[in-house]
Amino acid sequence: MAEQDVSVGQLLLVEYQTVKDEQKARIGFRDNLLYVTLTVVAAVIAAAAQAKQASMLLALPPVCVVLGWTYLVNDQKISAIGAYVRGELAPKLAALAQPGGGLQAFGWETAHRGDARRGSRKAVQLAVDLLAFCGVPLAALVVFWAAGGSGLLIALSGLEALAVGGLASQVVWYANGA
Repeated sequence: MAEQDVSVGQLLLVEYQTVKDEQKARIGFRDNLLYVTLTVVAAVIAAAAQAKQASMLLALPPVCVVLGWTYLVNDQKISAIGAYVRGELAPKLAALAQPGGGLQAFGWETAHRGDARRGSRKAVQLAVDLLAFCGVPLAALVVFWAAGGSGLLIALSGLEALAVGGLASQVVWYANGA
């Protein structure tokens, strides 16, 4: 074997680093989506209040649905990368390192999942996600409906309510391990 040949273990380690880099980038992007959502919500509410136009609140549901869906997709990919590392890469690398078994590669990938408070953190995160991406736009719709609007805007708001409800169902579905 020549010195420049690459071993299977080296390939697995490069793949691990590559998927972890992607996971890290997605985590940063996902987390920033929450801040972007809060900023957009504050701006739209301020503009609607200043203009005294409840109809401006109709901008919130589509923005929150798009940002919420993007957040959800990135969160799912982050989880999928973790599952891939735990289920595929770690066992292959452990088998190469110790053919008889017993070695666990990338232990942190599984160790942090056994935390006794993980369930409560996931429940709180679900509540935050639902509030930020679904509760706020639904509240905006309620304010719009209470202020009264024209027929076309009422119809539009109904479609927006359906979109927000659809996002809420997906947020809950993914949080339950889908």
